[in-house]
Parts: sequence; C-alpha cells; structure tokens
Amino acid sequence: MSRRSRRVQCWPALLGAAFALGLAACGGSTPASPTPSATRSSDRPQPSTPAATTPAPSPTPSPSRSSAAPTPSPSPSRSCPSDNTLRSWYYVPNDAHRTPGVPDDVQRLLRAYGGRYVRDTGEKVVYLTFDEGYENGFTGQILDALQTAGVQAAFFVTGSYVRDNPALVRRMAYEGHVVANHTDGHLSLPSLAFDRDAFERELTATEQAFRKVTGRAMVHLLRPPMGEYSARSLCLTQRLGYQTVLWSFAHRDWLVDEQPSVAVTLERLLEGRHDGAIYLLHAVSSSNTEALPRLIEEMRARGYRFGALTDLLQ
Repeated sequence: MSRRSRRVQCWPALLGAAFALGLAACGGSTPASPTPSATRSSDRPQPSTPAATTPAPSPTPSPSRSSAAPTPSPSPSRSCPSDNTLRSWYYVPNDAHRTPGVPDDVQRLLRAYGGRYVRDTGEKVVYLTFDEGYENGFTGQILDALQTAGVQAAFFVTGSYVRDNPALVRRMAYEGHVVANHTDGHLSLPSLAFDRDAFERELTATEQAFRKVTGRAMVHLLRPPMGEYSARSLCLTQRLGYQTVLWSFAHRDWLVDEQPSVAVTLERLLEGRHDGAIYLLHAVSSSNTEALPRLIEEMRARGYRFGALTDLLQ
C-alpha cells in the first residue's frame, strides 16, 4: 500500500455515501465537515477479556516519579453552547513531518474549550499515549519496554479497565506514567451532553476507581471515546476542570485479528513523526507492542525525545 493510500487510517472510501459507510465501519460517524483525507480512531468498547495471566507486581510508590500533576482551572462559569452536533476527530497528514492540519472551525473549538491534539513548540519532542478499554495481555510488555528505555507515556483508561486490572494501573502510576481519563463506560460524550449528571459521572467514576486502586488523584486530561465530540461536550469537559486530548497520529491498530506486521507498524509510526506529535496507540495491539522498543530507538536516533503529557497543563 502506498504512503498516500495510508493517509486514510480507517480506509473509508472517499466519495459520497461510501465515505459515510467507511467511517461507520470504523466505528464512527460522518464528520461535520468532510475532507478528502482524514485520520481518526475506532476505539469501540470491546467485550472484557481476561487480564494478563501474569499481572505486573504492585511496586512500592516512588515519591520521585508520581503521575500526580496540577489540574487545569475550570473557565469562568457561563452556559455551554446548545450546539451538540456530533463530530468525529480527524486530521489531514502530510509527507513532510509537519503538524497535520485540521479545519479552521475545529481549531476555533479547540481554542475556545482548551482542547489539544498537538504540542508544537518547535522542539523535537513526541508524546506516546495508549488507550486502554480492555486488557489483551500486552500492557505488561509495554510497561517493561518503557521502563527499560526510560520513557514516560500516558495511559487513557476507562473505569472498567481500572476495576478489572488494578495491578497494571498501579504499575502505570507508580512507574511515573500519566494515567488519564477515558470515561467510565466508553460512551460517546455528545450522547450525554444534555444530561450533565450522567456526563459528569462518566468522568468522576473513573477518577474514583483510580483513587481507590492507587490512592492518588487522576490527572485531569480526557480522551473522548471514539474521538467523538461536540462544541457542547468540549465545553462541559472544560467546566469539569478537564483538558480534552486528541491526537496527531493514529493508525489501524485496534483490530486484534487484523494486525499489521511489525515492520509496517514501525514504518507508519516513523512516517507520522513531527514536532510535538501526540501518538494514539491501542495497547491491545501485538504489533504496537513488538514495535515499541525499536520505535523508541529510531526516534531518538532522529533527534527526538519523549515528553510527559502533563506538559499540556503548563
């Protein structure tokens, strides 16, 4: 497959109804503003699978490597917009390792409500983030690779993941990784945006599960399930003191029975690099897991360092 054809990571057809059907097949809905090239995630909820047969031990907390971080202050109180048009996150990549583009109206929404998909300060730094909706036996290996390389990553966890995998979540936190919110039930947030109590519960239930498991407060960074958002859901997220974190790189990694080869995965990950990139990776992917040590090595050889996602709160 050519580099150009991989620009549409969900592989929808790009004409007429085929475009909409392609996004639906990837677990999303037609973007509010269609574009000829789009990249998004299909992090659909999955049935629970057994946790790793040899769960990671629960190390003693290290005060020098804590995932705790300041939380952003909510904006001054004002009503959120009634516009709840569902949007599916996408970006337009390029072949020059520059920041991917997004439509102007989306840029305005992100600025208005504190959303981020990149942290471009002109520095050669990237951020590794892993979405955790269920455990597929690879998170321990991912943590091993990160620990060996001395890299801090971010894990966006659902409440159900925390409750089902407490040892792994403790290890994430105690080894200095950012553990952030992916909601409790992995529901589309615009679907809850006119029920503020239900919307808030999706965030607070995950916070409470994390505190019960680790004794720590959760960092107030949120990744919306399926990359679905609206003006209203972004506003409500901000009102709850959270910053919405999207991404500037993703690839078709979530289909556990259709994994790309490790070589293909590594090629995609390296091609997607750019200053301030936020990588979305799914921890259920065997290919991501196997490619990770080499990715870290190759990125460092190209002059990049790996940053902590709490940089977004500065």
